[in-house]
Amino acid sequence: MIERFKNGKPFIIAEMSGNHDQSLERAKKIVEEAAKAGADAIKLQTYTADTMTIKGVYEIEDEDSLWDGNELHSLYEKAHTPWEWHKEIFDYARELGLIPFSTPFDFSSVDFLEELGVEIYKIASFENTDIPLIKKVAQTGKPVIISTGAASLSQIDLAVSTLRENGCNDFVILKCTSTYPAPPESTNLNTIPYLKKIFNCPVGLSDHTLGIGAAIASIALGATVIEKHFTLDRNDGAVDSAFSLEPGELAMLTEEAERAYLALGDVHFGLTDSEAKAVEFKRSVYVAENIKEGDVFTTDNIRVIRPGFGLEPKYFEMLLGKTAKQNIEKGTPLTWDLLI
Repeated sequence: MIERFKNGKPFIIAEMSGNHDQSLERAKKIVEEAAKAGADAIKLQTYTADTMTIKGVYEIEDEDSLWDGNELHSLYEKAHTPWEWHKEIFDYARELGLIPFSTPFDFSSVDFLEELGVEIYKIASFENTDIPLIKKVAQTGKPVIISTGAASLSQIDLAVSTLRENGCNDFVILKCTSTYPAPPESTNLNTIPYLKKIFNCPVGLSDHTLGIGAAIASIALGATVIEKHFTLDRNDGAVDSAFSLEPGELAMLTEEAERAYLALGDVHFGLTDSEAKAVEFKRSVYVAENIKEGDVFTTDNIRVIRPGFGLEPKYFEMLLGKTAKQNIEKGTPLTWDLLI
């Protein structure tokens, strides 16, 4: 799996999260549309409200938050994916050619996902400091994708060290800004090559910005995995829909991500194969008036024009004052054998 994250076009993950809005039919439709759009994987979240928090312990009071006024336990009740749905969703995803996987949030969810034969694990940003959970996931021997939202460099280092010390060298770090939605100016994509260098592993982007611009830009900086929240309709009122991609946008992301990857190419100068005929449209030195044998080349009778079949423009000044070896018709590309 690690080679898939290193090579080839970017690995595109459609994050369902709670956008099923407690409808299994809707969840399966999200899977179906993700497959149609060309995603590589569909990701769930595996938790219950009780494994995440305690009822009455916290209420979100932030007028800038999509979830302002929600009591945390009740929000997770609304957003969680019922565990009894997982197998049906996973089976359907595999049937459609997607890799299904999930984010566990406690030990019991890891054990449950192991029973389902999950192929990859995701560590969410708010769990990237939960060292016991990271250790448990690493010890499954499965590839791990870990987001870095709201984490310091030392916290990321501890998480990565924990993965490696517990037998997991098959992992990807995702640059992430844990704001929903995330403003582009706080996304800091230039962190991607830095993470890749210091941790010597594939790096990608868990992107909460609106649209696909940041995701496409990340590919130029080395991102090989892109995760975006996905929904059927951004205005449907599901918990994460407001900052999720719709089917048409996900299809555009998969198409443009491959195009961006192909455009990276190699360090190259000179003609590429596709430019073989383009040389014809460069400029070169041409005879601009009829010239007789013995005439001197001047700025009146030779010019630098398109196409590129004559001498290169760098020779133009050298040619001035030289003598014609023979009669030359207007429109003839000037070559060395026409000079005395």
